[in-house]
Amino acid sequence: MKKLLWGLLALGFAEIALFIIIGKAIGVFYTLLLIVLTSVVGVFIAKQRGMKSYKDIQKSIQQGQPPGVAMIETFMIFIGGMLMAFPGFITDVIGLLFVLGITRNIFKPLIFYFLRKKMKTSNVIIVQR
Repeated sequence: MKKLLWGLLALGFAEIALFIIIGKAIGVFYTLLLIVLTSVVGVFIAKQRGMKSYKDIQKSIQQGQPPGVAMIETFMIFIGGMLMAFPGFITDVIGLLFVLGITRNIFKPLIFYFLRKKMKTSNVIIVQR
């Protein structure tokens, strides 16, 4: 828990430093406009992709398949959209990586590894396509 707190604190300081650097480079008004624009675009993308992922979950359930992969993708899109909605350029980049399908496929094996490691002692089965 302490690592998470320190990580969030470091992220906050990095975001502020980046705001200052970009503000000096392009101006305060354009920096604020860019922050608002990325937040709006992030929410829009997350909504569009999130609805598709939600439909994929329903489709998997209707076909009698476990919706594990679709649920993880939906979770990643939700987290990515939330990160893009927060003001900041670093969180926007991380959020975009979670929302885009190409980069999401890179993170999925890491998430499956993490889940398997955490659930090793229980009777939970994760099916990966």
